[in-house]
Amino acid sequence: MKIGRRLFGLGAAAVVSSSVVFGAMAQEVTLKMHQFLPPQANVPKLILDVWADKVEKASDGRIKVNHFPSMQLGGKPPELMDQAIDGVADIVWTVVGYTPGRYPRTEVFELPFMMTDAGAASRAYWQMFETHMKDTEFKDLKILGTWVHGPGNIHSKDPIRKVSDLDGVKVRGASRTVTRMFEKLGATSVGMPLPAVPEALSKGVIDATTIPWEVTAAFKIPELVKNHTEFSNKALYTVTFVLAMNKAKYDSLPDDLKKVIDDNSGEEFSVFAGTTQASSDGPAREKAVAANNNIITLTDAEVADWAKAAQPVYDDWIAEMKEKGIDGEALITEARQLIKKYSK
Repeated sequence: MKIGRRLFGLGAAAVVSSSVVFGAMAQEVTLKMHQFLPPQANVPKLILDVWADKVEKASDGRIKVNHFPSMQLGGKPPELMDQAIDGVADIVWTVVGYTPGRYPRTEVFELPFMMTDAGAASRAYWQMFETHMKDTEFKDLKILGTWVHGPGNIHSKDPIRKVSDLDGVKVRGASRTVTRMFEKLGATSVGMPLPAVPEALSKGVIDATTIPWEVTAAFKIPELVKNHTEFSNKALYTVTFVLAMNKAKYDSLPDDLKKVIDDNSGEEFSVFAGTTQASSDGPAREKAVAANNNIITLTDAEVADWAKAAQPVYDDWIAEMKEKGIDGEALITEARQLIKKYSK
C-alpha cells in the first residue's frame, strides 16, 4: 500500500514537473500597449485591437497584449516615443510629429498635398522607412507599422475657403510640418496633441483645427465648430504614425514569438492600417452632414491656389534637411514616385 502510494506520488510529481517545464518553455509574455486615443476611437477599435487579437491568436495565447488607451500609463502624448525606448510601455502607437524634428525623414509624407491615397502612402512610408529610417532615426526602436491617415481637412468656427481667410485665425496644426505650413499661409499656428483640441476649441484658445474626418466624431468636433473645409480629391496634409516596440522586449522573445510579431507587422499591416483609417472618414463625415454643418469642398482651381501658396514649405524643408545632411529633394521625389506607383 505504501509502495503504491509512493509510486502514485512519484507519478504526480512527474506530471507537475513536466507541467512546470512546459510552462517555462512556453514563455508566456504580456505586452503593455499604450496610446493617446479613447478606446472607442477608430484606430484603437479597428486597428490596434485587431492587431493585438491576431498576435494573441497566432501565438496560441502565449502573447497577451494589455491595451492602455487615453494615456492610462501616465505621461503626455509627446512622451510616448520615449516610453517605448525606455520600456515604460512595451508597445506604443503615436503621431511621429508629437516629437518635432526628431524623426525628420518621416516629414516628407506630411508636406502639403503630398498624400493622395492613404494606402499607397502607407506602403511608400514603410518602404522608405526600411531604406532610409530603420537604421537612422528609428534605430532605438523596433518599428511594427508605419502609416498615414486619410485627407487632412480644416474644421473651423468661421468658414474658410480662400488662403486669405486664414489671416489671424488660430489654427491647431497636427505636426511641426503642418504648423509651419499654416504659418506660411498667414494663420496663427498652434501646436498641440489631439486630445487637447476639444477644450482648446471650447475655450477659444484656437479657432480651427486640422484633423481627418475619421476622428472628428470621437472628439465631438462637429458639435464644437460648424464649418469644414475639404480640398477636393486632394489632401491638404496628412500625419505619420508608428506602432513602435521596445527593442529589448522584442529581442527577449523566443524566435517563434518574434516570428508571430513579425508576421503580423510590417508593410501589409501598414497598408491595412492606413486604408482602414481612411475608410472611416465617410461615416464620420456623415455625422457633420446630419448636424447640418457647412461643408466647403474646394474646386481644383481653388486647391491649386492653396498648393501654390504652400510651396515655400517645401523650399524651407529641403533647406532644413540639407543642414541635417539629408537630401530632402530626393526624398520628395522618391515619395511621390512610390505613392503614384501604388495608388489605385
